[in-house]
Amino acid sequence: QVRLEESGGGLVQAGGSLTLLCTVSGRAFYAYTLGWFRRAPGKDREPVASISSRGDKVLYADSVSGRFTISRDNAKTTVYLQMNNLEPEDTAVYYCAAEVGLGRATLRPREYAYWGQGTQVTVSS
Repeated sequence: QVRLEESGGGLVQAGGSLTLLCTVSGRAFYAYTLGWFRRAPGKDREPVASISSRGDKVLYADSVSGRFTISRDNAKTTVYLQMNNLEPEDTAVYYCAAEVGLGRATLRPREYAYWGQGTQVTVSS
C-alpha cells in the first residue's frame, strides 16, 4: 500500500520561506512521478509543481515559478517543496501526490492515484 505523509507546513510572514516534505512509503520510490498541489479556502485545487521519476524534468504553475523549487531524494523516499518569497495568496492546504509508471512530470491531478492528507501553509501579510 502506498502512503504519503506531508510535513513542514506552518505560519510564516509574507516574504518568508518554508520547506514542505512528503515521505512516500510502499512501492519503489524511484518509479514515481511526484507532484504538489494546493487548495486555498473557497477555491478549487490547483497544481503547484511536479517532478519526473528520474528527477530530470520539473514543471511549475505560473503563480509559483521562480519562487518555489521541487526536488526529490530517492534514498530518503522524500519529495520537497522549497517555497521562497511567500505571499498571502500562497495560503492553502498543500498536498503531495504520486503516480507510478508515468515517467514524465505532470501538473494534471487526474494523473495521480496516490495522495497525502495535506499540510496547512498560512502566510500573513
